[in-house]
Amino acid sequence: MFTDQLLAGRRILVTGGGTGLGKSMAARFLQLGAEVHICGRRKIVCDETATELMDEYGGRVVSHGVDIRNALAVDEMIEAIWTTSGPLTDLINNAAGNFISRSEELSPRGFDAVANIVMHGTFYVTHAIGRRWIAGKHRGNVVSITVTWVRNGSPYVVPSAMSKSAIHAMTMSLAVEWGKYGIRLNTIAPGEIPTEGMSKRIKPGDEAGARTKAMNPMGRVGTMEELQNLAVFLISGGCDWINGETIAMDGAQALAMGGNFYQLRDWSDDDWTNARESIKAQNEKDRAARG
Repeated sequence: MFTDQLLAGRRILVTGGGTGLGKSMAARFLQLGAEVHICGRRKIVCDETATELMDEYGGRVVSHGVDIRNALAVDEMIEAIWTTSGPLTDLINNAAGNFISRSEELSPRGFDAVANIVMHGTFYVTHAIGRRWIAGKHRGNVVSITVTWVRNGSPYVVPSAMSKSAIHAMTMSLAVEWGKYGIRLNTIAPGEIPTEGMSKRIKPGDEAGARTKAMNPMGRVGTMEELQNLAVFLISGGCDWINGETIAMDGAQALAMGGNFYQLRDWSDDDWTNARESIKAQNEKDRAARG
């Protein structure tokens, strides 16, 4: 679909680029000639991903360990990239967190765990890069990964619905404010693309997406390749007049079924107990990996 070396000369940061959707997009950017930077809290995971991608595709992948909830740490990382590699050309805001819960059972800590990564962290990274683009008179692209329920909300994932909606608002707002500098912001709102960690937190018992397939107008979940292709298109220069938009990629599921978690209204107390145990197990697995 894309010409060889389409992204040659580009320097792209992918947050949460060590695993899942971020790793997939980083791989495609590298294949197309970009210099890729990936960041995440687990630097060892990012280091392993960088080595794996360069061994497979060549090119250059630079790994950064950073907690994007820390604005100072974010600014230091971006300054280091500018100093050692040069200005970034594109940003992919992919880092996120989410889990299902009945809202009355949410703790402030649980709410903050999502909001601090998704809302605060996304703004910190976007702001640190955007103000450097403006100061240096550089054009730039920001593509953020959101959800279809920024348009209609979602029960049982209220921290994520609120935080992703904030990114949606940031994208529209800065597209207008920063358009005069040649800086574009858009978002991709994918439907379900199964990944191990996130699927266990938001689809426990249905990690392969069987229930989604049954409800989807196209009878399937999404693929990494489809996300890769859309992300590449949005930064490729093929249509630089797209600005401030959220593009759904979900086989029309949001149009048909709302695209959210309304179906969980039928869960029993036992279902919620089992979900909490699954989420807890995945969290402990992630903590062990960070250790």
